Amino acid sequence: MTPTDDPAPSPTLPTSPEALMARLDGLGIRYGAHRHAPVFTVPEAKALRGALPGHHIKNLFLRNKKGRMWLAVIDEDRPVDLASLADRLEAGRFSFGSPERLMTHLGVLPGAVTPMALINDRERLVQPVIDAKLLSGGAVNCHPLVNDMTLTIEASDLMRFIEACGHTPTVLDFDAG
Repeated sequence: MTPTDDPAPSPTLPTSPEALMARLDGLGIRYGAHRHAPVFTVPEAKALRGALPGHHIKNLFLRNKKGRMWLAVIDEDRPVDLASLADRLEAGRFSFGSPERLMTHLGVLPGAVTPMALINDRERLVQPVIDAKLLSGGAVNCHPLVNDMTLTIEASDLMRFIEACGHTPTVLDFDAG
């Protein structure tokens, strides 16, 4: 193999999962951590997790033509109509944010998108949108900045973490849309 054939190194994350968990500890937020093989899709996560209790989510990193960005945190089984969501958020038309934009603003790689990545959005350019169903009680399961681990955290503590990162989440009732 020549030097030009070497695979590109993985980018360094601005915040490690350990630093994230230290921040949660500092906020007095309890969580459970579960290691597993990397997962990139909801079907992969469902096949791997077994009977892990709590809400399971999908996370959509979205942008509009003006460059505004949203992180939609939604129950994993909920179908999402992006045009309707964009209308409800008065965003114009949505497209998915690029991997480069994802790393620049949330500091994670595709497959590891998570509300925990708001820890890296120090300029508060990404607007979190939370599915109201997730706040109906119980725990929420999400990646801690990498896709080979899951954190289980109470929904109220997730909201507290997001607010501690300087964000005011929009809570959206997807059942009403």
